[in-house]
Amino acid sequence: MTRQAPGKSHRDGLTLVQMMDMFPTDEAATEWFESVIWPNGRHCPKCGSLNTRKASHKKMPYWCTDCRSYFSVRTGTAMQASKVPLRKWAIAIYLVITSLKSVPSMKLQRDIGVSQPTAWFMLHRIREAWACDADNEPFDGPVEIDETYMGGKRRNKSNAERNDLDGRGAADMTAVVGAKCRASGRVEARVVVQRTDKATLQGFVDEVTEPDTVVYTDDARAYQGIPNPHETVKHSVSEYVNGMAHTNGIESFWSMLKRAHKGTFHKLSPKHLQRYVSEFEGRHNHRHSDTIDQMRDTVARLVDRNLLLRDLIACNGLSNAGR
Repeated sequence: MTRQAPGKSHRDGLTLVQMMDMFPTDEAATEWFESVIWPNGRHCPKCGSLNTRKASHKKMPYWCTDCRSYFSVRTGTAMQASKVPLRKWAIAIYLVITSLKSVPSMKLQRDIGVSQPTAWFMLHRIREAWACDADNEPFDGPVEIDETYMGGKRRNKSNAERNDLDGRGAADMTAVVGAKCRASGRVEARVVVQRTDKATLQGFVDEVTEPDTVVYTDDARAYQGIPNPHETVKHSVSEYVNGMAHTNGIESFWSMLKRAHKGTFHKLSPKHLQRYVSEFEGRHNHRHSDTIDQMRDTVARLVDRNLLLRDLIACNGLSNAGR
């Protein structure tokens, strides 16, 4: 009998052996995906009709008698048109959920036996499920707000690279602003495309908080004048806690994200950075759930989130260079 592990001991985990027993074949994986995506019975993902039947089509095992079209459990999801067996999809989802610092595409390639481009595309489609995880309701508990910068540090660059940089400190780095609700423990984080000025940061505060929510920040000038009840901690004089005022919770989230940046991915491009931030946001916000529930929730979120490769690699105005 195994001993209870420390940490989130109230959660029911899922060992690798148990997970492999759940999905011994692709047929078993297909049955599980269908139970998650169609919890109330099979229906057509194109028209929603329940008038469906099994078909003899090689890749589309079901037929809708209303819209007269073939479909499968993949249709209308982020797994649509993927040739990767569903058993490998289940294993990939499990590995991403249970890896606190995520999984690089090179490792997933070796773990499930696909090519590196396929593993990279699979990981981004799983992140697409978490991209819609933001809680639309503003936080009503005390909220910590902070920003961080992702990218290589100036001191680690060559003299030639430093000469090409404009500004000081965080030049050539990408800003991310985040909020953590102390009441619920939830986090919401976004890549800042514009400058981290007063209008940008206070606009974020206004979006994620109720007007009477207490906000804790550092003493950056951009936060001065927030209409919410506002307390600060003076990082500029090495003050990190002042009564209830501190940003240690959101900084803990940044710490995990940066460990993944340096230790797992090594470089992240501004172009795809929001997807990685959304992955860590989603993992953090569901960390109290049982592992199998996290897997079910992720699969359910794949519905209506079809991500085409051409859309993934299309220019979004941000640099594709790794930092």
